Amino acid sequence: MVSLIEKLRQRHTLNVDEYKALLLSQDAEALKYLQEQAQEVTIEVFGNQVFIRGLIEITNRCRNNCYYCGIRKGNQAVVRYELTQEEILACCRKGYALGFRTFVLQGGETPDVKDDRIVGIVSAIRREFPDCAITLSLGEKSRETYERLFQAGANRYLLRHETHNEEHYRRLHPSGMSLRKRLQCLEWLKEIGYQTGTGIMVGSPGQSIDHLMEDILFIEQFHPEMIGIGPFIPHHDTPFATCSPGSVEMTLKLLSIFRLMHPKVLLPSTTALSTLLPDGRERGILAGANVVMPNLSPREQRENYTLYDNKASLGAEAAEGLQLLEEKLAAIGYRISKERGDYGSG
Repeated sequence: MVSLIEKLRQRHTLNVDEYKALLLSQDAEALKYLQEQAQEVTIEVFGNQVFIRGLIEITNRCRNNCYYCGIRKGNQAVVRYELTQEEILACCRKGYALGFRTFVLQGGETPDVKDDRIVGIVSAIRREFPDCAITLSLGEKSRETYERLFQAGANRYLLRHETHNEEHYRRLHPSGMSLRKRLQCLEWLKEIGYQTGTGIMVGSPGQSIDHLMEDILFIEQFHPEMIGIGPFIPHHDTPFATCSPGSVEMTLKLLSIFRLMHPKVLLPSTTALSTLLPDGRERGILAGANVVMPNLSPREQRENYTLYDNKASLGAEAAEGLQLLEEKLAAIGYRISKERGDYGSG
């Protein structure tokens, strides 16, 4: 295993059998070495700084009915909301005062008729905060809309592909949704000039090692600027309510693999890790992650944006808990960076 890990660090690629051997390995010493190598590479590129992003969950309305998601269209138990432009700008002002220089607008996938509103919001943020990066995570749009959002001032777009296997995709999504369309959107985003992110849920229902292999090979060739991965966590109002959560250990292993594969990538330690483990965020950082996304959303709406059960949104997961986050990161030898933190920047 050690020789495979060193090969991945040096060449940034392995063959299928080698990747599979790493994923299946239960050798504790080898896995520790994998994380140490990923951590070394992260520090070589970025130093010991962790970039902070201010997460603003702008709406929990969604036109899709994905089987794993708590804000799916078919969930009648959700109290729906949609932040106004002024509410979103107020979140940005609060975040800017705290030192955030990237805002992440995340929300359910809204109908095309709402695209003009989103373009207006992005334009307003860009005018008021010209030195900040704007990241969007708003699902599948037309190429024209992606171009308009880019011209309005958006810099980055995160669109997880969730799975690269067609059969597995069908298990996670209803008819009417298409893996081909999702992958086409990712190509458009790259072509337009966004720093583009993709990613997966680790341990989603029906996921196999072979599915993960397809995901690894896709992410290797796509060369995203951001990779968002976290463990699957069930939500009680979805068809997958009784499924087991994904493996934290496999998530950490994949974080380290992706860091060695793409040394300059922006790699978040996700809220899902913190939800499953009290020190999940820190373990993600030690496995090669270099981004955290404290929640800037209005506190009264956070409990309504429940993609999965028991989602962490307070304490060090919240913008108002930035001091606590600083202390937790300092305890493992890292510090918060209040720079924009673009792809490859150290």
